[in-house]
Amino acid sequence: QVQFVESGGGLVQPGGSLTLSCVASGSIFSIYTMGWYRQAPGKQRALVALITRSDSINYGDSVKGRFTISRDNAKNTVYLHMNSLKPEDTAVYFCNTVPLTRQWGQGTQVTVSS
Repeated sequence: QVQFVESGGGLVQPGGSLTLSCVASGSIFSIYTMGWYRQAPGKQRALVALITRSDSINYGDSVKGRFTISRDNAKNTVYLHMNSLKPEDTAVYFCNTVPLTRQWGQGTQVTVSS
């Protein structure tokens, strides 16, 4: 059973940067399209970026040009590099497959505030 452990969140000022990591347990990580999702207070969880097993990438309009998703299949890890952070990026960030096939991890909190 694949499980996910997200890390790298924190408190950052507007305009700052953070890099999130998600380590997946299990030996079949490399065959999945992986995505980063986020859930802001009072809102539904939403997909913000995805990367296929052949490294094709797509971003949500709200993060395009500011966030970069990448993966390292040898380390069973997917990353989200976040630049030019805005208060509206405040959320709990999760990784999972796209489409969803596994249980959610605990997520990592990102708070953008001055």
